[in-house]
Amino acid sequence: MKICVFAASSDKVDKSYFNATEKLALEFVKNNIDIVYGGGAYGLMGKLADVVIQNGGKIQGIIPKFMLDVEWGHKLVTDMILVETMAERKAKFLEGIDAIVSLPGGCGTFEELLEAITLKRLGQFTKPIIILNTNEYYNPLKEMLERSIQENFMNTRHRDIWSFVDEPKEVIPAILNAPIWDKDAIKFAAVE
Repeated sequence: MKICVFAASSDKVDKSYFNATEKLALEFVKNNIDIVYGGGAYGLMGKLADVVIQNGGKIQGIIPKFMLDVEWGHKLVTDMILVETMAERKAKFLEGIDAIVSLPGGCGTFEELLEAITLKRLGQFTKPIIILNTNEYYNPLKEMLERSIQENFMNTRHRDIWSFVDEPKEVIPAILNAPIWDKDAIKFAAVE
């Protein structure tokens, strides 16, 4: 299994987010899951890579050249794909993966996650999207997505696009039990 992980690059976040990231990384390694991530050396991205590498796991980074130029790239990640733009990076994230897991993060993480949700709504991406809600960080997003359904900006079937989990140990079961989604989702993407 190959999983793309979206995550923060900030080193200033609460220690509990780093602890959850470490637990998740260990779950991935234990289950022989290959990771694709943003290639960063700092924050939750850096923690994820550090733990996977230290425990013999497999991780691939995808990073725009301009980020490498300012030394944001993880020096121990040997499988690093360089791209020119953020848009190219996001497209590469989705190639050949079996699921997305979003850890807490800032606007870059939000943007990656919401684009994946949008692509899934349109049937352009069909894999599970799991949102790790450490410290209830994503509760406002959960409420916003639910409100968008209640107020008919999205279809009730769109609840199957994502799954929120609270603990790292719930991530792999959530992936394995995610509702089936296919390209026919385009047929009910619009709310009529």
